[in-house]
Amino acid sequence: MNDRENKKSTALILASFFVFVFSINAQMSIKLPADSIIGTELSIDYATNTPSTDINNKSNAFDGSRETYFASFDRSGTWVGLDLGERHIITKIAYAPRNVFVLGPQRLLLGIFEGANNRDFSDAVPLLMISEIPQTYTLTEQTINCSRGFRYVRYAGPNDAQCNIAEIEFYGYKGVGNNSHFPQLTNLPTITISTNQAAEIDSRDDYVSGFISVINNGTIYSDIVEIRGRGHGSWTFPKKPYRIKLRNKTSLLGLPATERNWTLINNYGDKTLIRNLLAFDLSKRFEMDYTPAGMPVDLIINGEYKGNYQLCDQIEVAPGRVEIQPITSKDVTLPNLAGGYLLELDAYAPLEEDGWFYSAIRHTPIRIRDPKAEDIVAQQYFYIQDHYRKMEESLFSANYKDPVYGYRKYLDMESFIRHFLVGEISGNTDTYWSVYMYKDRNSDQFKYGPCWDFDLAYDNDFRTFPINANSRWVWQYGSSAQGVVDCVNQLFSDEKFVSQLTDMYIGYRASGVITKESLLQVVDNYASILQQSQRLNFMRWDILDKAVHQNPQILGSYENEVNNVKRYISERVDWIDNKLGYTPGGKIFTISNLPDVVVSSYTNTICFSKVSGPVRITIADITGRIIVTKLINEDTTVPAAKGFYFITVSDANGNYKTVKRLTL
Repeated sequence: MNDRENKKSTALILASFFVFVFSINAQMSIKLPADSIIGTELSIDYATNTPSTDINNKSNAFDGSRETYFASFDRSGTWVGLDLGERHIITKIAYAPRNVFVLGPQRLLLGIFEGANNRDFSDAVPLLMISEIPQTYTLTEQTINCSRGFRYVRYAGPNDAQCNIAEIEFYGYKGVGNNSHFPQLTNLPTITISTNQAAEIDSRDDYVSGFISVINNGTIYSDIVEIRGRGHGSWTFPKKPYRIKLRNKTSLLGLPATERNWTLINNYGDKTLIRNLLAFDLSKRFEMDYTPAGMPVDLIINGEYKGNYQLCDQIEVAPGRVEIQPITSKDVTLPNLAGGYLLELDAYAPLEEDGWFYSAIRHTPIRIRDPKAEDIVAQQYFYIQDHYRKMEESLFSANYKDPVYGYRKYLDMESFIRHFLVGEISGNTDTYWSVYMYKDRNSDQFKYGPCWDFDLAYDNDFRTFPINANSRWVWQYGSSAQGVVDCVNQLFSDEKFVSQLTDMYIGYRASGVITKESLLQVVDNYASILQQSQRLNFMRWDILDKAVHQNPQILGSYENEVNNVKRYISERVDWIDNKLGYTPGGKIFTISNLPDVVVSSYTNTICFSKVSGPVRITIADITGRIIVTKLINEDTTVPAAKGFYFITVSDANGNYKTVKRLTL
């Protein structure tokens, strides 16, 4: 037998051994004794509606009777469990609902069983969540597949349910176990956070310390964490958004940045739960310098299921995020004073105490995101305020269209147009209510991005619904922070800006990067991935038949919500095609009083033939950057490097006729 055969034989023997050991352990799995019951002390005396310790108390959950039950005095945040004395591998859990009244079984929905090795469950990980209504007078048994051993196990009642559980049985065998496999709530990653002493997260300013575990495909990542609230309007919703700060930098769930700061987006008003992710996809298609990373997850905090969230980047200056050279408190003289800065045009900025200013010309509230308010020094504050003033002055000056001395000196138009198109295709009413922009060191130009905050996009705002109405031939940027509409209107008064915008949109459409089919497929893909999680989310937040936030319609089901977004996308692409004059699959153009101009190519050359001129040709690359523009009167060849190009042919006055795409 050769070495390869020996190794194969050894592997088979080991595999058989592990299967045998698992089988023996499974057979050794027994009902674990309820010798040491732990949990919420106060139960409720329903007769007097007062707290008690001997009526409906926690021992009832382990007394073998389905007629008794544990009902806590507090409606939420209560639990009951066992101290097993030493670690055990949990193999099965059985439970029975309180059966005194009709709604008893329903009160177990979204209840969670957890295991831990700290008595306060600060290191808790989920073993099972009840996702179906259990039968009354029946023990429901469910197998558990978790490789770690736990000393402490518990049932944490769902929100507003007072536990109301009749019976619990844990099965397993002694063992420390390992970290080879952990269960998760759905096909999505599960994030569970336990705060110290189960402290409430009730502030957007003050962090609460705790412990986080991220479970994905059976693996686990754990760390010390700090967590606080975040957002403005979204913080007022019952389902709260959060910001988390890990003790150690890491790439959570394989997302690109290796950082400590992350966000958990709540998507309460977005009943598809995917509008941000759809817009991030658009941002990538338009090749924004940086698109925030995002991934749908299920979230548990202190044993309570919070719903479907999106784990996203925190917008900050960092590698893999906004990559500009950070400025420090020592950078107080030129040229170091000149960069880099991360800003936000933020209509909410005046609600804050510091770290922002009103722009000098249009009085737009501008928040300075980096340097942070606690780090920025006076020289930096006045520098960036003055530099923004220069940009506004150039935009509203008499020679604002000048390519050297006008607004283009201070505004990077490619980034603005990409950002604009993401906002317009998605129909985001918040696009200019909150806009990130940044300036790097050794650059005078502000760049727009990253794209952020799309819960009102895709026709989800009653104030602008329906966006694609035939009578409304205007862009969507009308909802904005003070003064921003004036700035965008001024840009649209520049014919070169409109031309560049048109070229870029038509380029991405003609290249096949932006198509109805591909955008609709992204919707379908995310909706499919979220099927399990959205079901649980709307058990926790029963809002599908309610209007929340700015919802313009009540559609009643997740499927209807998704189909509504697909309807919007299809209509919106048509709308912008009409607005900018793009005809999908358009033929090579015929120009009035001119024969057809044939555009062809061979290696490193673009050819124009059958030209009887005068004809203006324009060649742009995939970003919309113009490579060549000139009048020709005869057949012409133009050298070009390997790449993708958009060719426009117009009459001598520059009136566009159509576009052809070429790949060299």
